[in-house]
Amino acid sequence: MEPHENKTIYWTLLVHKHWRMHIAATSTGLCFIGSQNETFEELNTWARKKLPQHTLIQNPDYLQTFTKEINEYLENKRETFTFPIDAYGTEFQLSVWNTVREIPYGKTHSYSEIAERIQSPNAVRAVGAAVGANPLLITIPCHRVIGIDGKLTGFRGGLEMKKALLKLEAIREE
Repeated sequence: MEPHENKTIYWTLLVHKHWRMHIAATSTGLCFIGSQNETFEELNTWARKKLPQHTLIQNPDYLQTFTKEINEYLENKRETFTFPIDAYGTEFQLSVWNTVREIPYGKTHSYSEIAERIQSPNAVRAVGAAVGANPLLITIPCHRVIGIDGKLTGFRGGLEMKKALLKLEAIREE
């Protein structure tokens, strides 16, 4: 983590059809996508913990590029994102998140598969914790990570949001 010149987190409430989530970005890239129907407090709590020196400023215009691509995803018109992200986590979390970003649209991987891909096959629970700490729902597609038995397991945005995202990507619910 490098210090930012601009100590501002710009945020807005993204509303698209039945989707409602707070999103936020620094001058470096998108840093947060909130849970479906959560209040501003979810973003505020995350920001105070991860970037306490930053100021939160509501600015929908600043987030237009991010909003446009997320809306396209929610409309099944986009499978990947082109905007930069600014993820804050431990080295292990960043490793897990980068691996999760490699899961193709419409596919799933188990927590065990992620652990193997980061060359830590015994760290399945730690992988689960890292996935659960993901600040960038959808763009770091942790909804594509499932139990080894194919069951849907925990998700920061809640299992209903996970099911909705998998359904959007036309993955059969189990």
